[in-house]
Amino acid sequence: MRVWFITGASRGLGRAFAEAALTRGDRVVAAARDVEPLSALQADHPDSLVCLPLDVSDRAAVHEGVERAAAAFGRLDIVVNNAGTMLYGMIEEATEAQIRAHFDVNVLGQIWVTQAVLPHLRAQGSGHILLVTTMGTGGGVASAGLYAAGKSALDSLGQALAMEVEPFGVKVTIVQPGGYDTGLFTIGTTATTPNPAYDPVREKLAELWGDEAGPDPSTAAPVVMELVDLPQPPLRLIVGAQSFDLVQQMNQARTEEYRAWEHLSRKAPG
Repeated sequence: MRVWFITGASRGLGRAFAEAALTRGDRVVAAARDVEPLSALQADHPDSLVCLPLDVSDRAAVHEGVERAAAAFGRLDIVVNNAGTMLYGMIEEATEAQIRAHFDVNVLGQIWVTQAVLPHLRAQGSGHILLVTTMGTGGGVASAGLYAAGKSALDSLGQALAMEVEPFGVKVTIVQPGGYDTGLFTIGTTATTPNPAYDPVREKLAELWGDEAGPDPSTAAPVVMELVDLPQPPLRLIVGAQSFDLVQQMNQARTEEYRAWEHLSRKAPG
């Protein structure tokens, strides 16, 4: 029976992971800005679910919340850094306030949680930190460039973190899910004020993306449940068959681009 600490747990992937963990008999501290959507789930699991109101962009609140989470069940085993938002719009359109608020949640929020849980994981000599990013960390897409930038930052952060905590028996996995129907593009989105100059770009994106919402988040949960059972989990894991194929295509395209300009790269000695 392990103890999970999950941020962004009121909906989407966080909610799906919480439900799956509870179903298998684990205990969960579910953190979210608004925990009211979790009331029915808490009623079904009164002894194994603690709902914790938390804004991950508030560093002091995160440290206080993690202490409450660790005290609730006496330990922390699996930490799922899942809380995140979408800033939708062209880079030129985004305001300073929008950009700072976005990175406060998507990047700094995960850092604050990680800093707060590590003393507990180090002390017990075990634990598994999951940084939920996206399958798109390998490259940005127009209108989602700031979102991808934040997730890419977490990819580098996670790689460094894994090296730092390995001596303490703590594992790190960068979880890269595809486009699940999490509500990210609706209730989780902040949109910029459109600049008409970018209308042709938006039209092209609409043709590429279509209207499909993606699979239900619950279909990703079994993969994560299997992941946390692995004695030696991977540093990175793509969640989704279609996403796996797309990432391979992006990696291949990047390699081909590097090779095409290898002659120019090699003119410098560094």
